[in-house]
Amino acid sequence: MNYSKMWVYVKPYWGRALIAVLITIPIGAMDAVIAWALKPYMDVVMVQKGASYTAYIPLLIVLFTLIQSVFNYTATYMNTWVGQKISMGLKKDLYRKLLRYHAGFFDKQNSGQIVYRFNSDVDTSCNGLLANLKLFTTRLFSSLSLIVVLFYNSWQLALVAVIILGVALFPLTKVKKKIKNIVQDTVFSGSAVVTHFNETFSGNRIISSYNLYDHQSKRFENTLNTCFKLGIKMTQRTGILSPMMHFIVSVGVAAVIWLGSYLIVTNAITPGNFVSFIAALIMLYTPIKAIGNNFNAVQIALMAMDRVFELLDKEPDITNKKDAKILKGLKKGIEYKNVCFEYNEGKPILKNVSLKIKKGETVAFVGNSGGGKTTMVNLLPRFYDVKSGGILFDGVDVRDLDIDSLRENIAVVFQDNFLFSGTIRDNIMLGKENATDDEVNQAVKNACLDEFINSLEKGLDTEIGERGTLLSGGQKQRIAIARAFLKDAQVVILDEATSALDNKSEAVVQKAVDNLMKDRTVFIIAHRLSTVRNADKIAVINYGELVELGSHDELLGKKNSIYASLYHSQLK
Repeated sequence: MNYSKMWVYVKPYWGRALIAVLITIPIGAMDAVIAWALKPYMDVVMVQKGASYTAYIPLLIVLFTLIQSVFNYTATYMNTWVGQKISMGLKKDLYRKLLRYHAGFFDKQNSGQIVYRFNSDVDTSCNGLLANLKLFTTRLFSSLSLIVVLFYNSWQLALVAVIILGVALFPLTKVKKKIKNIVQDTVFSGSAVVTHFNETFSGNRIISSYNLYDHQSKRFENTLNTCFKLGIKMTQRTGILSPMMHFIVSVGVAAVIWLGSYLIVTNAITPGNFVSFIAALIMLYTPIKAIGNNFNAVQIALMAMDRVFELLDKEPDITNKKDAKILKGLKKGIEYKNVCFEYNEGKPILKNVSLKIKKGETVAFVGNSGGGKTTMVNLLPRFYDVKSGGILFDGVDVRDLDIDSLRENIAVVFQDNFLFSGTIRDNIMLGKENATDDEVNQAVKNACLDEFINSLEKGLDTEIGERGTLLSGGQKQRIAIARAFLKDAQVVILDEATSALDNKSEAVVQKAVDNLMKDRTVFIIAHRLSTVRNADKIAVINYGELVELGSHDELLGKKNSIYASLYHSQLK
């Protein structure tokens, strides 16, 4: 990981971060006080039977422990504060990045992967690193101070202890390599678990209506079993660390006791030296026996941080050119020029499609399912980019235009329009955030929504629930149309805007659509050919090719017309 990138997020809070680290120095160093105090206590009180130390040494230990506790709380608070701020900064930048990813990115991800990569990884990395940073820095300074006590009491015993310590810590250098692939698989499985919950939330009615309880349960159990196997594999590869270190440390303690006994007998050290040494050694070794699990957590956090910065470094596939031009409205028209496109390499969706639409014209795309109709309109606001050829606004390729200004001139009404949780007013005003009440009311009227709004107790301020669950399909569509009215874009895309509605709802929504189409350049995708009879141009797209083009009457009068065949089959 490039730590200079992390510094960008730490820098605003480096003062508190530094304090949090510095506080760990006395926290760790004070561990040595108890071990050091045992030497004079043993030599004077226990051996020489002197009473001068009996009063102040216990009080000194209590005082230092109290100070250590206060510092410990302060360090924990500082670490948590800094960690949360860093986490917030990373999440904000990741979310901004997520908002700018093009449609193709979301086509290849599931909701669980998004949640895991853009949210959970940040928590894992920041919380894991900072929680263990305090632990490691505290133990570092504790170890250094205790090693000083060891050498103070006996350099011979200290050499044995330090060598054993090095042997115990050596396996930690192999941890990252052992767990790297498992962690990646665990992230994938963890995201699958989240996806199951999201799908259950969104698809609860399908699950109920088709009695999919057992089917969904089995799918979920399979994912959980995969997570279980990965957890066991992680334990198999790293679970031996702590027991191994425990055994090595025990050997070290045994060697010190054996050598220490000899040094006492030969008067090389005093009993006080030995007791102080053993106390310092046990205080040094005890955390080491459990450090394997903490080190695993740090490695997992570091890998999560790598994934976070991998996302931050990744540039969206669709971005502005450096000299991108601002689109200031449509003056002449739009042209598809030899457009080719494919979602997957080697599987073309559009094949050399050329089409000109004048400003103010309405063009309808019809044809076989999967033939490329939706793709034609998705290329206009650059949800995707063409593979070859180009789409021109007044002769300028959309790839040479500023993306925000391009999309500012296009309003889209989808077949299944997404509504955000909040009120009806909130959702309509997404079309223009600074709209006046008069503008909102006019958009509501144009969308044939006023009668419905007037029937509600809270009117426009009625809460609609997540994804607009409290509304009918027709009501959702009209809210989306009102939103498009408020945006007042010159180009309008209608993607199957009425196909999912009943006849009564369709009639009302169609009236709203007709209002929206006035004096605008309109692109319509339609399966119901009765809705496109008044279009200026009807483009028949079959298997990625423009096979027919003309008005309704022209195509009906054409010999062997594909459109006529489709139209008459629908009438029947």
